[in-house]
Amino acid sequence: MNISSPAIKPDVTLSLTLSSSTSSTTTTTDASTDALNPKERGVKLIQLLLTCANHASTGNLHHADACLSQILQLASITGDSMQRLAAWFASSLAIRLVKRWPGIYKALNHGVPVPSRIVDLDQSRIIFAKAFPYLGLAYAVINRVLIQAMSEDRIIHIVDLGSGDTKLWIPFLKNIVNLPNETPNLKITCVNNNKAMLEEMASRIKKEAKALDISFQFNSLNVDLRELTLDMLKVKAGESLAFVSVLNLHVLLVEDDRINSQFNLNKNNNNNNVKDCKRMSEFLTMLHSLSPKVLILVEQEADHNLSKLVDRFVEGLHYYSALFDSIDTTFKGSNCSLCEERVAVEQMLGKEIENMVACEGLEREERHERFGKWIVRLTRGGFRPVRLWYDIMEDAKRLVEAYGGDGYKIISQKGSLMICWHDRPIYSVSAWNCAFIN
Repeated sequence: MNISSPAIKPDVTLSLTLSSSTSSTTTTTDASTDALNPKERGVKLIQLLLTCANHASTGNLHHADACLSQILQLASITGDSMQRLAAWFASSLAIRLVKRWPGIYKALNHGVPVPSRIVDLDQSRIIFAKAFPYLGLAYAVINRVLIQAMSEDRIIHIVDLGSGDTKLWIPFLKNIVNLPNETPNLKITCVNNNKAMLEEMASRIKKEAKALDISFQFNSLNVDLRELTLDMLKVKAGESLAFVSVLNLHVLLVEDDRINSQFNLNKNNNNNNVKDCKRMSEFLTMLHSLSPKVLILVEQEADHNLSKLVDRFVEGLHYYSALFDSIDTTFKGSNCSLCEERVAVEQMLGKEIENMVACEGLEREERHERFGKWIVRLTRGGFRPVRLWYDIMEDAKRLVEAYGGDGYKIISQKGSLMICWHDRPIYSVSAWNCAFIN
């Protein structure tokens, strides 16, 4: 992957100044900016970003523009973790403001792709999974849960709801070969809208299954998760069924928020402020109708599906600051400031930030929710939490120790495993089925 230097800079430099009239927000001088130490600069950036988000949410373009001018003097895409994070949040706020003029927004993005928006997400996820233990730990937990839940079954059908990662399934193939009983017949169905990735995944997994002499079938469903139907899954009688979703299920929460607001559809909803979502409810009902033995869910442990921009902006700053801190720790040294791997990971997260901040309604897909809200949603869909086995927790802790990364840890919380950076949960991993398990 070749990432040129222009491609790493968010569109923070976009000018939004509408007039030279004075406002209550004054511009910070270069002298005062230079006098700030990193901690003071970080606090100042957070204050400015929150102030700018407030102005953006109320449509006060003059003050928002003045805030962005100040942020630009402090933020830097090549600076410390807070400076880099601020650059992405400021860029996202700028895009949100420009969207108020659809003609200007379309003209800026018409014909010629904006370099900072060109992101190979699949490649970025591969780099992310390799450089950080988050997904590796989640995959290890998934494998152990599947083995524990299905080790006695003779015909196993696992539906991958979008991960498309061979690093999840090849270790699973190796694990089932080592089961004490006869190796079961295995079928994996993978749902993904990336056809090329599905083809590569099918080739690699089939090759591994052949080498291990496993009775194996791989089904590719080249569709978006929102297009998945019951008939496509082709679940047969006698199959022990499992669903696995890695950082994907939240896309089903996308809805037209204006309709909910206009008709007050969630007025009587008192379940921890969990909004009803028809598409999610129908999807979970569909999965439940197939009586899966287990559903395993990995999601961002953050509340980015809040209606008010400022609320989810605060949540986003807290969540992504932890991730950017872990990036800064992993890519130590000045020579890594612009290294391709770091740029790719930050671009991937930057796209999430942009969608969360700059988009509304059907365009806003990054609607992450905390595990407490998933409990409500999955319970409504007829699922019940599965108690994660003690040895799974112990295995996860050993994996963290083996990785040797200071700051990473696994904690058990409310029936799930939380993968954390310095006590700040990043991802939750939970298991569910169609009945209570004692």
